[in-house]
Amino acid sequence: MNAPHSVAIQGTGLVKRFKTGRTHIEVLKSVDFEARHGEMTMVMGPSGSGKSTLVAALSGLLKPDAGQVTAMGEDLWSLRPGKIDRFRLDHCGFIFQGFNLFGALSALQQVTTILKYKGFSPEEARDRAAVALTEVGLGARLNQRPAELSGGEKQRVAIARALAKEPRLLFADEPTSALDGENGQIVIKLLQRAAKQHGAAVICVTHDPRLEAYADRIIHIEDGQILDDRRTDHAPIHAIDRHPELIGA
Repeated sequence: MNAPHSVAIQGTGLVKRFKTGRTHIEVLKSVDFEARHGEMTMVMGPSGSGKSTLVAALSGLLKPDAGQVTAMGEDLWSLRPGKIDRFRLDHCGFIFQGFNLFGALSALQQVTTILKYKGFSPEEARDRAAVALTEVGLGARLNQRPAELSGGEKQRVAIARALAKEPRLLFADEPTSALDGENGQIVIKLLQRAAKQHGAAVICVTHDPRLEAYADRIIHIEDGQILDDRRTDHAPIHAIDRHPELIGA
């Protein structure tokens, strides 16, 4: 595990432009960014502010037009595409608002599939997947398919899938937007636990101000520029973090 609060990922001078007709719109305007192990960083801003583009550039999904990303000591965008894919597989977890689950697979199979790609044997993959799902409160739902799960349960399957491979970098893009308040609180507490107990650098894009209470650092971005970057006094550890059995099935 990396040292708590050491820099996990850093972006310097990130620029991204998109062409619309004959003009170019600059979505990121020389943005500097960093996130640390063991901390949850919230990236907040209105729709179209550039926050999702920033995370895509940091995670190897969208190449910036200028600037550099150093992730886990690697100059990310100097790597060949295949190496970037491998970097994401080895070091990154992703959680999206749409869950991105396979309709025909059970909760257990959703998680074991990614572990097999990482090289775990079928038995190891199954054991690790069951542990990850139990940790997010789905120990009794291992064999349920997405159609049999609630929205909150689907998002927890997605979180278990991301956490099972023990990522050093965890990216969450609007992870609570499709959920009601109670399930949203459970999801964000699970992300906080990934930072505090697993040592991941958690980067969460959101426009939900209720989530600010769980962040170690809050970055506000608007019109492609960081307007505010502040650390919180503390990110509270709630009862659910100390007692995962409090998460309902």
